[in-house]
Amino acid sequence: MLIDERALSKLHWRCRRGLLENDLFIERFFKRFSSTLTVVQGEALSALMALSDNDLLDVQLNRKTLAQVDVELDRNDVQEVLSMLREPL
Repeated sequence: MLIDERALSKLHWRCRRGLLENDLFIERFFKRFSSTLTVVQGEALSALMALSDNDLLDVQLNRKTLAQVDVELDRNDVQEVLSMLREPL
């Protein structure tokens, strides 16, 4: 099921970060996937946003694995969203 507009707007707001590099990944993600984002993917993205800015950047750049920063995030749904975040334009 696709995420509704209100939930998408809240998620987008929650994804604002302190590091420009993270914001660049996130903005690219929303430009590419906002119209097809599912509720499960939205929840996984929200879980990723619980990471610190530095840990989030490290997993996006493949400097650390999800298991290294938070073993509870090392699951298929979060891995899928992380792959989507890493996807180049």
